[in-house]
Parts: sequence; structure tokens; C-alpha cells
Amino acid sequence: MSIHKEFVVRYRDEGHVRFQIPAIVCDSTVAQILHDGILSIPGVYSVNLYRSQRKLSIRYNEVACDFKSLAVQLAQLLTDLQKSGSLVAKPKEVSPWKQKLSEKLNSFKVTNWAKEKYSDAKDTVHAAKIITNIGMKKPKAFLQDPEKAITDFFTDVLVLFMIRLHWNNITQLWIVSPFKYRYEWMAVFYMVYLLVRSRKPK
Repeated sequence: MSIHKEFVVRYRDEGHVRFQIPAIVCDSTVAQILHDGILSIPGVYSVNLYRSQRKLSIRYNEVACDFKSLAVQLAQLLTDLQKSGSLVAKPKEVSPWKQKLSEKLNSFKVTNWAKEKYSDAKDTVHAAKIITNIGMKKPKAFLQDPEKAITDFFTDVLVLFMIRLHWNNITQLWIVSPFKYRYEWMAVFYMVYLLVRSRKPK
């Protein structure tokens, strides 16, 4: 559709006309060029372009410039803007403070996520080293009963993993409200019982 057809006359009186205008000419740069161009037309003495409302109000002297002449020159202005490439849709403007806030939030989330994952990985590696060292100190047990040694090893890994996974809940919720989280505590005690029982010699 031609840009001229998107200029709709909403009000017209002697020496005054008001248009509904398309969003593409409400860009700050384009709006300023259009405003200055219309104001330079002989006979035009007032131009108000309301970008947020997409309205254009023009007041002119009927003797110096009738409505037909104004319409022709306005059309020529729009044609020139279109040929220059000014009437190309641009990305939506984002206020600088919103952009900075968004960048800070994204940076904060990514940083926290990275720190948390790094901490988890470091703790896991540290725990694995401890378990491996303990296991290496008992080579005879592995040779005598490899199945039990492997089972004990993975049991230790599982226990450490469960503690690490629920540590925040244990310290911040379960200890504070033990009765409310009684089923969780029952699971903890049963897990400890199984761990101790597995270590008892047959």
C-alpha cells in the first residue's frame, strides 16, 4: 500500500486539517523531517505531530495555500522520504534505562547460574576424591569381596549426593520445623540406618 493512502483525513475546516498517520512516520527522525518539510510549505504556519497518538495537525492560510496545493506538496514530501529509504520499518525503540536493566538482570542470572554450577561441580569432584582415597586405602577388602566394595563405594556416592542435594532444605527448613518435615527426617534416619548396616561385618 502507498504511504499516501495511509494518511486519513479525520478533520477538515477552513485553514485547518488533521490526519491520522501511520506508525512508520512516527519515528523520531522521520517525524522531525516531515514536520520541518510541511512547515517550509508557503502558507503553512503551524504543524503539530503527535507521535504517540499518530496524529498530524496542520494550520495554513487558505489564500496562500489551499487544501489541494497542501495535499500535493505533502504527497511529494512523503514520496521523497520513501525514495530516500527513511520509511523503512525499524526495530522498536527501547529506552536506555530499560535496556541497561535487562542487561544487568541477564548478567546477574547467568553469573549466579555459573557460580552455582561451578560450586556444585567442585563439591562433587572433592567428594569423589575423598571416596576414592578411602577406597584405595582398602585394597584387600576389594580383593576379598569386590561386589561389596563396589556396593559400598556407590552407596557413599549416593549418600553424599543426597546430602548435597538437600543441604539447603536441611539447614533452612527441616531443622527449623522438624515436625512439619517429619517424613523427610524419617527418610534420613532410615538412610543412615541402611548405611551403618551395610558397614557391619557379616
